[in-house]
Amino acid sequence: MKYVVVTDKSVEQAVADVAAAAKEHQFGVLHIHNLQQTMKNKGVDFANECQILEICNPHKAKAVLMADMSLNMALPCRISVYAENGQTKIGMIKPKAMLAALSDSKELLAVAQEVEDTTIAIINQAK
Repeated sequence: MKYVVVTDKSVEQAVADVAAAAKEHQFGVLHIHNLQQTMKNKGVDFANECQILEICNPHKAKAVLMADMSLNMALPCRISVYAENGQTKIGMIKPKAMLAALSDSKELLAVAQEVEDTTIAIINQAK
């Protein structure tokens, strides 16, 4: 259900490269959550760097929402870049697996497969 790769890049560089790759694949970056900074702002010491990019292709999102508006809860796609055990990792929950847990629509599974193929390409390009 997860897709995770290891990169030799820093978290900051990997985040920048994911954002650039997303744009090349017609996905926009809606927001980047800096989990470590957010935790620090809440008074929680969290050692691992972790940034979560919310990305979206509006045409794919519209196709999903037109078929089942309740799936807005599964959008947008998220790609995480984080440090763990001295390594930088880039990962996501696979869209097809997530959607399969929420819907049995063959049409939506086809859209999820397209999104999954593209988001894997984004991650691989950024690593």
